[in-house]
Order: sequence, then structure tokens, then C-alpha cells
Amino acid sequence: MKISEIRDLSLEELKKKENDLADELFRLRFRQATGQLESVAAKRKIRRDIARVKTVRKEREALG
Repeated sequence: MKISEIRDLSLEELKKKENDLADELFRLRFRQATGQLESVAAKRKIRRDIARVKTVRKEREALG
């Protein structure tokens, strides 16, 4: 997900997106633990997307 797409989301949508990404990361970790995950790059991408969403959300909350 690109930062420009994230910046277009509202505050509520950012919170929902963060929760969805966290759930997806959990599922990927579970798949990795059971040996079903083929690519660990997906986990890296999700972690970065979560960080981007959190950054934009914190910026918006700081501005008011």
C-alpha cells in the first residue's frame, strides 16, 4: 500500500485498516509457525504497511 493511498483515508478508516493489517499479520505468523508460509516477504510488507498507517494516524491526531 502506498503512502498516498493511506493519506487519502479518514481517521476511522485508518484505525480499521490498522486492525485489518494486524489481523493479517497474525494469520501470516500462524502460517509460518505451521510451516505453510512460503514467502516471508509478505510479513515484511504487512509490518511496513502497519507502520505507515500508524505514522499517518499519529500525525492526524497530533494536528487535532
